[in-house]
Order: sequence, then structure tokens, then C-alpha cells
Amino acid sequence: MEKEDHLKMTEKESLELIASMINKAKNRVNETGVMYLRWGWLILICCIVQFSAIHFFKYTQGYYIWFSTWLFLFYQLFFPDKHKKRFKVKTYTDEINMYVWIVFFICLILVIFIGIHFNRYEMIYPLILAMYGMPIFLSGIILKFKPLKIGGTICWLLSIISVFIVGDYQSLFIAAAIIVAWIIPGYLLKKNYKKVNNAV
Repeated sequence: MEKEDHLKMTEKESLELIASMINKAKNRVNETGVMYLRWGWLILICCIVQFSAIHFFKYTQGYYIWFSTWLFLFYQLFFPDKHKKRFKVKTYTDEINMYVWIVFFICLILVIFIGIHFNRYEMIYPLILAMYGMPIFLSGIILKFKPLKIGGTICWLLSIISVFIVGDYQSLFIAAAIIVAWIIPGYLLKKNYKKVNNAV
């Protein structure tokens, strides 16, 4: 009888432990903002370098700076962050968010390729901004993070305005979008991550 009671207690304790772990997993914020900050600063630098090279130095090959993004992508794929190693269990939210960004990058490459092929360079930046708002806004919904939703909306507004801007100034709209959609939300996510995970 005592053995049966002990077994029941063990089962009850196990269920309580599992429930406690689930609640902690719900409350824990895995999104550190690191990805938004790293990519945000990299792309912002690329925008500024390209604009400066063309506008101030008349160097038309300034777009070569964008090859650095491929190097950084390679680094991201083969050298994952320490916090990703720590959270070995990938949640449904993580997986959905990952596929949202994969779809965006595929569409981004296609838009750039099509724009260059048809010599419609003036359309590339507005279309990039229009598409860019999609993964940012959806990430805001998935992560339930309002600054990302606002950032995505601003990207769409910048896309409309950039249609009426000609020349290399369009790249500055990308820079503005990066600041409001990645860098600012990235710092807010980082702050939120530290606050929530220290409290858990």
C-alpha cells in the first residue's frame, strides 16, 4: 500500500515538474534580438557605403559591399550562436518564423534578378521595401511584439514614398527601414529577453 502511494506521489510530482517546465518555456523569451541587430547593422552599413560611393565619389561599383552579406550568411549557417545551442528544443513558433524569413529571402533574390534582367532598377528598391515589410510584420505577430508590427508598417509606407524618389537616394529608404524595422526592435527584444529570462 505504501509502495502504491509512493508511486502515485512520484507520478504527481512528475506531472507537476512537467507543468512547471511548460510554464517556464511559455514565459521564456528565446528571441534575443541578436539576429535583428547583427543583420540590421550590417545592411545599414552596406546602404551607407553604397550611397556614399555613388553619390560622393562617383564610384558606380559600390554595390560590391553587398557581397559581405553572403559571408555573414555563411557564418550564421555554420557557426550558430551560443544561445541557440542552449535552447536545443525548437518550438513551433521558431520554425514558423524561420520559414517566413526563408520565403522572404527567396522572393528578394527573385525580385533583384527580375529587376536587373529587365533593366528596371528604379523598381527594385520600392519592391524590396514592400516585401521587407511582410516578414517583419509577420514576425511581430508570431512573437507578439508590437515594435516589429510597427516596423513592418513603416516599411510599406517607405515603399510607397520611394516610388516618387529617383536615383541613389532610394537606398537611403532601405537604411531608414533597417533602423525602424530591425535595429530599434532588436535592442528592444534584447532588453525584453534579459528582463524576462532573468525573472524566470
